[in-house]
Amino acid sequence: MKNHFFSRPLIAIASLMLLTVSCNNDDDFTAPPAIKGEQQLKDTLTIGKTLQLSSKIADRNNVVFEWAVDGNVVGSDSTYTFKPETRGDFKITMTAKNNGGKVSLTYDIHTFGAYENGFYMINEGWFGHGTGTVGFYRYDTKAIEDSVFVKVNPDKNLKPESSTLEFGTIFNKKLFLVSKVGGPVVVADAYSLKEEKRIPAQGGNDWRAVVGIDENQALLTSSKGIFKLNLNTMTLNGQIEGVTGQVGDIVKANGYIFALSSSKGVIVINASTLVVEKTIPSMVLGFAVTDDKKVWAAGGKKLISIDSNTLEVKEIAIGFQAYGSWGAWHPGSIVAAKNNVFIAKNGSFSGGKEIYKYNGDEASLATPFITLTQSNILYGAGIGYDRKKNSLVVNTVNEGFGTNFAINNLYLFNADSGVKKETISFSGYYFPAVSVFH
Repeated sequence: MKNHFFSRPLIAIASLMLLTVSCNNDDDFTAPPAIKGEQQLKDTLTIGKTLQLSSKIADRNNVVFEWAVDGNVVGSDSTYTFKPETRGDFKITMTAKNNGGKVSLTYDIHTFGAYENGFYMINEGWFGHGTGTVGFYRYDTKAIEDSVFVKVNPDKNLKPESSTLEFGTIFNKKLFLVSKVGGPVVVADAYSLKEEKRIPAQGGNDWRAVVGIDENQALLTSSKGIFKLNLNTMTLNGQIEGVTGQVGDIVKANGYIFALSSSKGVIVINASTLVVEKTIPSMVLGFAVTDDKKVWAAGGKKLISIDSNTLEVKEIAIGFQAYGSWGAWHPGSIVAAKNNVFIAKNGSFSGGKEIYKYNGDEASLATPFITLTQSNILYGAGIGYDRKKNSLVVNTVNEGFGTNFAINNLYLFNADSGVKKETISFSGYYFPAVSVFH
């Protein structure tokens, strides 16, 4: 995707006027510059782009300009071009001086990292034809940038081609990418996407998902249980005792870790001792964590909430069969938005067309919140929640096989009303897995 040059005049300085008046005693004096309009301005831009600030005055004779960034003088022209090299908050101050005095205006600018002002799209890739990819949907351009991981890291890859990139999450300002079938686990800076560490690809690896416990350790699920991961060295340090077989989605809430097992349902692990404290059988779909710290899963024809303080379980009838994805694992089609829960009505193999919203009232599950039209079906997790924009993010392909998988749509719905806000259509065998949000 193209990066567009970002230029915007500082309009509020447009009326700096030099006023010359005469006193009663005929002694001339010069009035200091005066600013009309706002005295405090704000804006944002992304690293790699520039912001052009300019002062337009009627008469520039005998006027001296000074530009400072965070107190450091950076220019003396009537214009200044700001091109940040780091993300963060900056104060740019323009001071105009003449013989009568001076006046200043401060401009507050937040600089986004190269991959901050939007969300990641993790794609599993076309099995056997190429690796998974990382895309990025950018808020300001409303466009998807393709294969950004390998563009930022040209000396890195996500091979082998027989692996599938299936999971991503952001923890402690790091983006974790997890591959199945012999692929790597990669840790990159969440804002720049520069790779920092990895578990190398290796035959026998078959990872699923990862959750951070603290800044030093995480748990990594796999087809063979749950592994303890040292985040400093990216080495494995044993497994969770008593957990075998395929384990997929995993989340942390309060003092517990909740993992989804193909054989045992929900496994509740004490985050301090890493000992299994409880299992909740027959659950096949997880997890969503609402703002009240309840953890949500589904199985059979019921949705359950788990109080992450007491581990109390409550059941809600959903009226349809909940399906997992153990045959060809992908992250679960369930997500929280504040204290609401969205759950997809998927088929036993292929994606579904209906998304339900539970708002605490069982009546809210009587009809779908969103029903996909035409040939669209969900793929991968299919749904995600973008808190910054209060959007339900939906990924679809076309129903059927073959070339239908190359017909993709990204839909953004208002999470409160269900009104569709944006549609981005694109082509290619991406096979979307999950969206990842800052």
